[in-house]
Amino acid sequence: MCLGEVLNAAIRQLTDQAVPSPRLNAELLLMFTLGCDRAYLYGHPERELSAYEQSQYEHALAQRSRGIPAQYITGHQEFWGMDFIVSPAVLIPRPETEHVIETVLACVARASSPVIPRIVDVGTGSGCIALALAKELAESEIHATEISFAALEIARANAARLQFEKCIHFHETDLLAGLEKESFDFVVSNPPYVGESEEDQVQLEVRKFEPRNAVFAGPTGAEVIERLIPQAQSVLKPGGWLVLEISGTIAGPVQKLLAAWNNVQITNDLQGIARVASANKP
Repeated sequence: MCLGEVLNAAIRQLTDQAVPSPRLNAELLLMFTLGCDRAYLYGHPERELSAYEQSQYEHALAQRSRGIPAQYITGHQEFWGMDFIVSPAVLIPRPETEHVIETVLACVARASSPVIPRIVDVGTGSGCIALALAKELAESEIHATEISFAALEIARANAARLQFEKCIHFHETDLLAGLEKESFDFVVSNPPYVGESEEDQVQLEVRKFEPRNAVFAGPTGAEVIERLIPQAQSVLKPGGWLVLEISGTIAGPVQKLLAAWNNVQITNDLQGIARVASANKP
């Protein structure tokens, strides 16, 4: 079959399987199979697929039809203009998390005097937050913690392939355990923040395929943040910033947990949903 026919058949297949954004997914998986870009797909509709390419594409479509995220099939996801390796060991980086980067950069810009920040990214996963900050704050000293050895290996691989391996210090530890007191200017994190009571509201592919301990925090969703805040207070310098990704569900409880902090602010994402909590240590 030629490329145009194969693509149209794939779109119909994914539509019938109720896969979200069937055209986008069909294109993405075909570009992955052929190692080409979108312009090539539509510029060469007459191009015949080999039997091997056809088989590989059908396998990818079957995986996507079962709910496996396209990012786990291709092994890649874009974040902050960089290409990240991803696997089922890590949460897939999402556009909403870029608001965390924006918040940190805004805090750095507001500093009364120039400072080379010392930053720790807690629960780094793929390393997307730490690496985005390394890209934007070239002089900064960045640390990244992760309790999962498998996830930490992905983060290290991303640091190496993006040529930031010398800029980031990785720690296999639970949250901030073992880090020096009052030594950081920023504690940054996209922690688990979904409550188990909300499980039915979470997309099936997230529940089924993404690492559960990176999504669910406990019964209410605030449990990990409740542990993290006092640890952040310990490792931050006076006046240092805590920046957390959150959801609208836990915005109120997080504000209460930060009641003793200064300049507590909740920032909404582009959909108007509470997405980032920031505050600085008294």
